Amino acid sequence: MAKVRGLKCRECGRPYPADPLHVCEFCFGPLEVDYDYDRLRGTLTRKAIESGPPSIWRYGGLLPIEGEPAVGLHCGMTPLVRAKNLARALGMREVYVKNDTVNHPSFSFKDRVVAVAITKALEFEFKVVACASTGNLGNSVAAHAAEGGLQSFVFMPADLEQGKVIGTLIYSPTLVAVEGNYDEVNRLCSEIADKYRWAFVNINIRPYYAEGSKTFGYEIAEQLGWRTPQHIVVPAAGGSLVIKIWKGLKEFERLGLLSGPCAVRMHLAQAEGCGPIVTAIKENSEIIKPVKPKTIAKSLAIGNPADGYYAYKVVKGRGGYGEHASDDEIVEGMKLLASTEGIFAETAGGVTVAAAKRLIEQGRIPRDESLVLCITGNGLKTQEAVAPTLKVSLQIKPTLRSFDESMTSHGIEVTPRNLS
Repeated sequence: MAKVRGLKCRECGRPYPADPLHVCEFCFGPLEVDYDYDRLRGTLTRKAIESGPPSIWRYGGLLPIEGEPAVGLHCGMTPLVRAKNLARALGMREVYVKNDTVNHPSFSFKDRVVAVAITKALEFEFKVVACASTGNLGNSVAAHAAEGGLQSFVFMPADLEQGKVIGTLIYSPTLVAVEGNYDEVNRLCSEIADKYRWAFVNINIRPYYAEGSKTFGYEIAEQLGWRTPQHIVVPAAGGSLVIKIWKGLKEFERLGLLSGPCAVRMHLAQAEGCGPIVTAIKENSEIIKPVKPKTIAKSLAIGNPADGYYAYKVVKGRGGYGEHASDDEIVEGMKLLASTEGIFAETAGGVTVAAAKRLIEQGRIPRDESLVLCITGNGLKTQEAVAPTLKVSLQIKPTLRSFDESMTSHGIEVTPRNLS
């Protein structure tokens, strides 16, 4: 695998072979993939990428697989929507929505990371794949495992939304509902990973898995005409997504693929009831203090984020900021995105919109600059969050008279069609 030298520790830089490893045995720092960028420079061109498949695999030269992709062949290249209506509502000049609500096959950005992880698990000849999940990851692991012919185990907190549970069970994994929060689920999975030779995508396969998130950033740059926006707002649970979007953009810059410098400011969005990284950003502290999650944004409910420190460093290093969103703001954010752009996002999307709104009102995102909102999952998975706030507009008898009377009584005015 000439393009990959191996793994290296993010802290001490110690090299490791490209094996299913994730922690440095000397300093306990996280391992990440080490690429030979000199070998890639000149061969990975805009033309080569544009002639590739309409999926994450058009960026295969910057993903840590040896051969051809085994699963997720239709994942990625989701729309980057010029959100003019939302921009007006937010008082912004230029807003884009990176819309992973329509990602294939399980309708969240997790399909990006899992497609890479399952392909890598097959290369390592694992027979069983598994994960600890707040919902979206479980959906994706179960779907891709089915496609790859692998047995799968998904461990979730027992109180997740029905959409997330059904969206996992339909693929026939072994779903284990754990009576505890995500951090407790994750600790259990670490113990299981030590006992069984399974590919836990977010544990022993994590260095490869996390690289899939870079494609989110690659696509933003390519879809903007090989440039970066001035601001990106990213939702955070464990913190990996913002790190990898930034890494992907810097790789493009390093390889000469961008039209200009990578001058983007990275901002972080978290729920008020589970926002330890944003709290650290606001306090200007590198210490990420674990919290007990209490939020309707269950997909972001990780109280002890594994990559929190590194997410903090990216945001602070890029001159960005972080903001929280209350449960009420999350719901309003979901409804605002849906009513202005026709995009139904899950609660994490509501967090992103609401936090961006706060950042704009504070002047941290100037209204005359360009902004990309990272919308990472589909609203059909979290209907419970908005259901209590929605109601049928009119209930009528099946007659035109009943309709007209109801319209009048509710003060709904529509210009009638001119029949003359």
